[in-house]
Amino acid sequence: MKDVYLFSGFLGSGKTSMLTDVIRQLKENGLKPAVIMNELGKLPFDSQAVEEDVPLKEMLEGCICCTGSEKTEAQIQSLLHDQEFDVLIIETTGAAHPVEALDAVYSPIFAEQLNIKGIITVADSKLWLDRASLTPQIRSLFMEQIRHAHLLLANKMDLLTESEQARVVLELQGVNPNAFILQTTNGRVPLHLLQKMQSTARISKDDIVSARIGKSFNLGSRLVEFKASFTQDQFEDWVRTLPDTVYRMKGFVPIEGVKNPMLFQYAYGMVQWLPEFIKMPANLVIIGENIEGLQVIGDAK
Repeated sequence: MKDVYLFSGFLGSGKTSMLTDVIRQLKENGLKPAVIMNELGKLPFDSQAVEEDVPLKEMLEGCICCTGSEKTEAQIQSLLHDQEFDVLIIETTGAAHPVEALDAVYSPIFAEQLNIKGIITVADSKLWLDRASLTPQIRSLFMEQIRHAHLLLANKMDLLTESEQARVVLELQGVNPNAFILQTTNGRVPLHLLQKMQSTARISKDDIVSARIGKSFNLGSRLVEFKASFTQDQFEDWVRTLPDTVYRMKGFVPIEGVKNPMLFQYAYGMVQWLPEFIKMPANLVIIGENIEGLQVIGDAK
């Protein structure tokens, strides 16, 4: 299985600096990285940041989110098919919500080939202190990126006084008490901290682990394998029982009277069914918070 890290963070926070340094450390440890980079309206990524020997997929003028997840899945499939690598790093656009970014990586098609280690968010500490100047929508996104991190980098600490540094760490802990918070300059994070992260999903039925470094974290995922089929009404009745903390679901659901499992997607309380013309594995990926005790339809616990 390939380890996968999602790099999140607001525009200009220092994600690219972190990416460059992590790639260097991976190579020094004999590991071959691959990168998927997604930016809004940017020119292709500078070749000095990702060296020519690192497989790179760029998605320009787009977003790794629910509307662009098909493109992301295609890029991942292409890398898995065409390239040899040990670790996949996905750098999301600064305008991406971390849950939507996580959703794009969880495809039932290749779920068993990827080991999602978690979300690493780079927070601009100076911007954090000035967040009141942001528009409400931008400030909300900034907060969400921090709240959903498994590992949080309080970056640009060199630009702050000691009292400001202490204030930033204390306030970030208030927003996300579960993440390990690392004070950084130039986005430098030791590779061993990333490697300590436990997976957001172990790919075996109902084995759920949240990515963490020392502490449990609420945001996780679950892979359900269906052994029985259902009617659409039965399945949607179950969906209506789910708590608001289930953010995303997607996969292939076996429906009575239908030859192949149907593609099912769920987001923000809305469901979508699409027919499949080839037989896909009857798996469903669930993304949300506190899903350990979630009652799943059919033969799941």
